Amino acid sequence: MRKNIVAGNWKMNNDLAQTETLITDLKAQTQTSNAEVMIAPTATNLWQAYQTLKDTSGIEVIAQNMHFAENGAYTGEVSAAMLKSVGVTTVILGHSERREYFNETDALLAKKVDAALANDMRTIFCFGEELADRKAGNEEAVVEAQIKNALFHLGADAFKNIVLAYEPVWAIGTGETASPEQAQDMHAFIRKTLADTYGAEVADNMSILYGGSVKPANAQEIFSKPDVDGGLIGGAALKATDFYAIVNAF
Repeated sequence: MRKNIVAGNWKMNNDLAQTETLITDLKAQTQTSNAEVMIAPTATNLWQAYQTLKDTSGIEVIAQNMHFAENGAYTGEVSAAMLKSVGVTTVILGHSERREYFNETDALLAKKVDAALANDMRTIFCFGEELADRKAGNEEAVVEAQIKNALFHLGADAFKNIVLAYEPVWAIGTGETASPEQAQDMHAFIRKTLADTYGAEVADNMSILYGGSVKPANAQEIFSKPDVDGGLIGGAALKATDFYAIVNAF
C-alpha cells in the first residue's frame, strides 16, 4: 500500500541557527494526519538536523541532492555514502532547479538514481513540464520521457525505494498552481505509464507527490485527489505553521 508523504525542500535557505529555530518550531507542531513527514535542509546542516530530530519527532531528514560517484575529484560534491554517514537515507533527485541551473540531464539522473539505490537509499525523483510544453499540449510526452529515460532501465523491485514527484515547472515559486484536476490527470497518467511497463502492483504501490506552490489554502483539495499521495513543498516548508497545516491536510 502506498504512503502519504509531505516533504519540505528548504532549498538554499537557513543557516545553522535558522535551521535549529525552524526545527524547534516544527517539533512544537501537532501532527494529526497519517503522512510521513520529511525535511531537506542544506547539506551543511544535515548532521545537526538529524541529531536534533532522530529520537523524538517522527520527522525524517533528507538530502536535496547527491553525486553519482562514491568518491573522487568532484570538488564540492557529496556522495551517497557521505549522506548515510550523517544519518540521511533519502535523497531528492532531478528537481527542476537542478535540471535548469546545473544542466542535469536524464542520463545523468539515471546514474544518480543507480548510485542511490546501490547504497540502499530511497529516492524522491522529480520531473515535470515547462510552460511552453503545457501550452503546446506536450506535457504528457515530456513527463513520460523524463520518467522513462531516468528510471525505466530499473527492475520492478527497485521501485520499492522510489517516490515520484510531479512538479510542473511553471508552478514552482510563481504562485501559480496546477488545478487539482490538472494534478490528478497527470498523476493518473504517470501511474498508467508505470502500470503499462511494470504492472498494476508497482503502479498502485507508488507514492506520487505533487510539487508546485502547495499552500495551506489548497493542500486539502489537491491531496483529496485519488492519485495524489502528498506534496514536495518549497516556500511553505520554511514556516512551521504553514508546513504542518499542509501535513494535516490529509
